Amino acid sequence: MFDIGVTKLAIVGGIALIVIGPEKLPGLARTIGTMLGRARRYVADVKEEVNRSMDLDELRKAQSTLQEAAHAVQHSIDESAAAIENSIAQAQTEDATAEPVPYYSMYRPVKKRWRAKIGATPQWYKARSGVRTRALSGAARVARFRPPKRSA
Repeated sequence: MFDIGVTKLAIVGGIALIVIGPEKLPGLARTIGTMLGRARRYVADVKEEVNRSMDLDELRKAQSTLQEAAHAVQHSIDESAAAIENSIAQAQTEDATAEPVPYYSMYRPVKKRWRAKIGATPQWYKARSGVRTRALSGAARVARFRPPKRSA
């Protein structure tokens, strides 16, 4: 950006020391430093705002594209639903004149014992080793582990 080297800064510092004087130079340097910091922060804020507005524009474009795609999908779904409804209506008018065919279902549901938990460990081994095979409710568990009442 700027072609300023160390030698040029030394020359400018020497001239400033002669012109301004050694007692005012530290205060002036501090003031110039704060001004440069403010200028850099201002430039960074402006850049950030520009980037944010560009991102917002891109997001708006993407949103409009997505909305157009959603409308197109909705339109195609509506068209296909209307075509299906028309074909169903035609089939019903054609079937109304024909004799109905009896429907016999060949499907038989598989009887599963979904409540029975079948594991690889045999029941006799579970019983011998003391593994619980049945779940206890909360009240039954409290009653089982409640200390016996002391008679007074």
